[in-house]
Amino acid sequence: MIDANLNRSSEGLRVLEDVARFLLNDAEMCQRLRTLRHDLARETKSLNVGLLSQRDAGHDVGHLSSREMEINMKTTSLQDLLDLVTANARRVEESLRVVEELAKLPEISSVLNSASFEQARFDLYTLERDLISRISRRDKIEVIAGLYVILDRQFLVGRDELDITRQIIEGGARVIQLRDKQSKKGELLLVAQKLRELCSQAGILFIINDYLDLAMAVDADGLHIGQEDLPLPVVRKELLIDKIVGCSVTTLSQATKAQTEGADYIAVGSIFPTTTKKEATVVGVDILKELKRMASIPLVAIGGINQNNVDEVVAAGADAVAVISAVLGEKDIRGAVRKLVERMNLTKEKCQNQ
Repeated sequence: MIDANLNRSSEGLRVLEDVARFLLNDAEMCQRLRTLRHDLARETKSLNVGLLSQRDAGHDVGHLSSREMEINMKTTSLQDLLDLVTANARRVEESLRVVEELAKLPEISSVLNSASFEQARFDLYTLERDLISRISRRDKIEVIAGLYVILDRQFLVGRDELDITRQIIEGGARVIQLRDKQSKKGELLLVAQKLRELCSQAGILFIINDYLDLAMAVDADGLHIGQEDLPLPVVRKELLIDKIVGCSVTTLSQATKAQTEGADYIAVGSIFPTTTKKEATVVGVDILKELKRMASIPLVAIGGINQNNVDEVVAAGADAVAVISAVLGEKDIRGAVRKLVERMNLTKEKCQNQ
């Protein structure tokens, strides 16, 4: 029983480790799973010869049981990655519990520490949650790779938000962020609900700026925070695990900290002087090149970007470009979005061919 369950644990952990390594490219998650697998191997090293001596797979009446067949079906034929991770995590957790209980028997307790397997099981509960969280957000993170329009209601000066948003979507933007520093929450909630529905129907990411409670209330795709907002770990703890969080930075150290604490993308700026935020620190284009070498999450360039300089920003390594006045300040909003998207795509194509 110990041999069979240790094998299940090791096999399941290896599947989870490979998901983190090859599908998510998450070095930190991969290392945590590898460490757990190695720790379990060390814990049972003294039993290796005895366990192998008792192994008799050919005469194991349960080797093709319905339970094992069900697990195999889940782990090999289902395409959904979430099901794959959940099936293997459950497999490991159940196996660890079996070994944990067996290790309490008098004839086993002298060679196996039950508490070690209990701790490993609880460690895996956390790892499973973190892995599912990363997978759940992966599709949203991949959308952060185009034009990101910030719908600043103060900049709209009373224009209809829904009409403006429709034009932005039709022009080809991939992300819309709602920002409003002045309106009351009750009024903003009604606007956010309508925009959330519109973006959902169009398959566009809808992000709320600053307000965690509002993002949760309207089930937004994510939240964007600045350096003076709630700490990122607090935000991550409160949001559902499938919601993304973006963080504004102006320095390399801030970017490193944001990535370490779990940001899904980094908004860097102000790249150029901007009229929408006159007090903003101008960081220039070169910071994008430096961040591109160290960051493993999408980079969103923001601040003073328009038709005349968007090429420079994209060439420097920005995965996405966030704009306000370059779109909302134009009479033909749909056309302004389309032109920016076309210029960005053309520049990316040129960079790839160089």
